[in-house]
Amino acid sequence: MFLPILEVNAEDLPQRAIVCGDPRRAEKIASRLTDCRELAFSREYRTFVGKWDGIEVAVVSHGVGSPGAAVCFEELIKGGVTILIRVGTAGSYSAELPPGSLVVSTAAAREEGLTRQLVPLGFPAVADGQIAQLLYENAAKLDGIVKKGITVSYDAFFTGVEPLPHDKYKRAGIVAAEMEISALYVVASLRGARAGAIVAIDGFADADLAQEYNPHKSAVSEGVEREIEAALATIVKV
Repeated sequence: MFLPILEVNAEDLPQRAIVCGDPRRAEKIASRLTDCRELAFSREYRTFVGKWDGIEVAVVSHGVGSPGAAVCFEELIKGGVTILIRVGTAGSYSAELPPGSLVVSTAAAREEGLTRQLVPLGFPAVADGQIAQLLYENAAKLDGIVKKGITVSYDAFFTGVEPLPHDKYKRAGIVAAEMEISALYVVASLRGARAGAIVAIDGFADADLAQEYNPHKSAVSEGVEREIEAALATIVKV
């Protein structure tokens, strides 16, 4: 079966996939695999397949935002992928989670519009419990701050006339904001797959803590390296 948006053949996909927003990050993760080959680069979707600890793993970029990312998740699952781990970045709601910290998302508040067209508002976006726990345990073995908690997914990156509800979610105990995890968890639930996510903090979403946004700091790069290690260690154990 040919997957027309990813432009890959389902027969070439393994059961496990690490997904990320940036095609360059997909290349970075794939460079750690053995016997790695690039299958396709279509729009924002760049697909690699290789081996980690002798187990086949795909690495696929999904771009920015839930609608496009959901297309990637849907086609991967249609192609036979049953386990997906997102490796990404997020904005922190706490001074206790500075840039470079890692957050394992146990669930996601659905502030994006995509999932509202798939399921009722009361439907939860929840990680697979085993995947989330293994991500946390593997990340905790590395240097740096690691926290498990609920994240929130937005569509907007820059604010307009309407304010984003950061304060509301901060007061509710949500730890970080990003743009795709809720779509991943809902799509995985609907299609019978298992999913988890780990993100490196690259700045502060909270206006009270806001600084000039710079995701290229060395602390963020180090956090991304650690989350990649945790995701690779996890995906071959589930």
